[in-house]
Amino acid sequence: MNDLLTVTDLRAGYGRRNVLQGVSFAVQRGEVCALLRANGSGKSTLLKAVCGLTDATGGCMLEKTNLWEMPPRRRAQHLGYLAQRSVCALSLRVLDVVMMGYNPVLGLLEHPGKEKRRRAEMLLEQLGAGQWTEEDFLSLSEGQRQLVLFARTLVRRPEVLLLDEPDSALDYDNRHRLLQWLRGYAAREGAGILLCSHDANIALRYADRLLLLRDGCLTYDVTVKDADPDALQRVLSGIYGPVDILCHSGYFLMTRGERE
Repeated sequence: MNDLLTVTDLRAGYGRRNVLQGVSFAVQRGEVCALLRANGSGKSTLLKAVCGLTDATGGCMLEKTNLWEMPPRRRAQHLGYLAQRSVCALSLRVLDVVMMGYNPVLGLLEHPGKEKRRRAEMLLEQLGAGQWTEEDFLSLSEGQRQLVLFARTLVRRPEVLLLDEPDSALDYDNRHRLLQWLRGYAAREGAGILLCSHDANIALRYADRLLLLRDGCLTYDVTVKDADPDALQRVLSGIYGPVDILCHSGYFLMTRGERE
């Protein structure tokens, strides 16, 4: 086992309302984990808690270091977090928006140098967004902005990526390009990726493991390659209702099952 991120007995909420109830799991280096859940089960709260953006108890370790005891700037150097609805309302060039991702590793009044600029430009090209480098960010569509913000999150090569519905605004081609790129990034960089998704088929196609949340609790932790269709059907029916699991070209596919 080569655990990179370890979460232990995580409990978090808002005021007196508890959202997460003792959630424990680990993400290994090179691994993509998909967090699936029923609405309101706490996935956004979980990501915010790991980042230290909301009050939480329990443990959150980056290998042998306590993430929550790190100063926020140092923690941001290790984590890349992309919220489902990230806000950037500034009229800036796309390239400048991406280079904002370097802020946690820059000194006071320091600007990104030529090497960092080349990295940002290369990343935009890899994500199919290179043609927008000089465009005003605010002139882009929602899906195009999402790709740019994703590049901003990735540009400094964080060890752990925490992504909340990263493909929600993307069309079919860009969605699959993004998820395929994420798998390659995890393998190349030895990074750990935890992404939340509404789309079980995206998770079945691109994730190594499925973490299923229900009512604030982690109910299942499933390694996709070791699962069989019957087991996946039982597990996913607990969140989505009656479903059928098919196997096509070596991948699982979920379809709506017969309702009783």
